Amino acid sequence: MKTGYNGLAVPGPTNMPFQIRQAMEVALQDHRAPDFPDFTLPLLDGLKDIFMTRTGRVFIYPCSGTGGWEAAITNTLSEGDTVLASIFGQFSLLWVDLCRRFGLDVDAIDVEWGKGVPLAEYRRRLAADTDHQIKAVLVTHNETATGVTSDVAGVRKILDELNHPALLFVDGVSSVASIDFRMDEWGVDVIVSGSQKGFMMPTGLAVIGVSQKAINMGPQAGLPRCYFDFQDMIKTNDQGYFPYTPAATLLHGLRASVDMLKEEGLQNVFARHHRLASGVRAAAEAWGLRICAKGPEWHSDTVTAILVPDGFDANDVIRTAYHSYNLSLGAGLNKVAGKVFRIGHLGWLNEIMVLQSLGGVELAMRDVGIPFEPGAGVGAAVRHFSDDADAFRTAAE
Repeated sequence: MKTGYNGLAVPGPTNMPFQIRQAMEVALQDHRAPDFPDFTLPLLDGLKDIFMTRTGRVFIYPCSGTGGWEAAITNTLSEGDTVLASIFGQFSLLWVDLCRRFGLDVDAIDVEWGKGVPLAEYRRRLAADTDHQIKAVLVTHNETATGVTSDVAGVRKILDELNHPALLFVDGVSSVASIDFRMDEWGVDVIVSGSQKGFMMPTGLAVIGVSQKAINMGPQAGLPRCYFDFQDMIKTNDQGYFPYTPAATLLHGLRASVDMLKEEGLQNVFARHHRLASGVRAAAEAWGLRICAKGPEWHSDTVTAILVPDGFDANDVIRTAYHSYNLSLGAGLNKVAGKVFRIGHLGWLNEIMVLQSLGGVELAMRDVGIPFEPGAGVGAAVRHFSDDADAFRTAAE
């Protein structure tokens, strides 16, 4: 029999605050009631603040982020359309696979796993596209499989400098509400996020920001859609309702999430995530281990993928952490399977929770025989958090 709390250090689902649990402990309600819009309309408007948009719309679908990807392309594109993308991890790979299944012509750039969106190559291909055959550009803002963050603003700058009309699609599932994202400022046409990461909720909602430019593509988009049709959402959302039975219980949790994020302040949320991520990276360095991200320009503030030494299997660390110490770590996926374990550090999280995860990792690594000085990683994180404390508090004031 296990005692104590289980440690959750995967990059999603993340830890759920008590406030959100309590918010969802409500009696089921009539989603067609005349006062339902009093709840839904302010929620939809509040989500705009999280995406940092005033000109776009926000749609909420009961599904995972994959459904959000499908909504993005089916409402804007037609079979045979060309999209520009890059593959540098499992989730950027899956997005490309989804596009191909819908008959899109995907110009997919293979990138070394550990790096992110190749801006120079994006510029070269977009500059060569003088007749504007490329209809959309895909950017995985944060590649959860490798712990890599890409420069969305840099892609928008390229599109603007080339005066290229392609839509800009962003996978923000493990970035929104955790690291800096600015929909209007960066000219993002569709941003896809999920409830189970930065929003600190159970899995079950795709939360999508959509520009007016993307919405205007609907009448000419030829891909089949029904459940994900933006026009159906607009007609009912404008009145405070949905074209299907909404997940009202989850919506109450989302309301609490938005309130918590706005109370902390988004800039403070971003600073907290950077501080915690830096502590994890300091621990990995103190263990003498490399991380998957190939340089600081790619460092993710929501997940760190740590490479085990040659001759070791990362899955042994993951299994030992789970079975012996009640700690869940993220596994390596596809090309990095067995090579990395992932520590998620996003959502409802503080220094003590990070130190707990790092301590569990040390116990598991010691059990499987990975050489390191016990306490080295935890100690490095403690020093980082302690040395950084005054600067962090000042920035948060």
